[in-house]
Amino acid sequence: MNEYNFKINPCPAPRMTQSDRWNKRPVVQRYFAFRDELKYLAYINGCEGIPGTLEAIIFSIPMPKSWSNKKRAEMEGTAHQQTPDLDNLLKAFLDALCPQDNYIHCIGKLKKVWSREGNILLTLDKTQCHT
Repeated sequence: MNEYNFKINPCPAPRMTQSDRWNKRPVVQRYFAFRDELKYLAYINGCEGIPGTLEAIIFSIPMPKSWSNKKRAEMEGTAHQQTPDLDNLLKAFLDALCPQDNYIHCIGKLKKVWSREGNILLTLDKTQCHT
């Protein structure tokens, strides 16, 4: 298996409106910055082609700085059950790395968890790799 570990805070895809063309909302600017950074990280890690079958995508959401060390230790690796939604995180990820969404036909494991640092872990089945 090939694993790619992108050290970046996951960002959801926002619902965009026509006015986003001239009215640069902060949420849209953050999304485009995330997309550009993810494309760059994929390029420098040699992850240029993503196959139609993905073994796993794990979104690690950073814990709030206000949490105590005890709470951080308890929550590390547990399910993240708040916003952003998993489908919006996946949409942003696929928009950045897959030019055609219909190309992806299978994702084995997809989840979001609490973590001390933001991260996206992509695992490809070696037999399906294009790189």
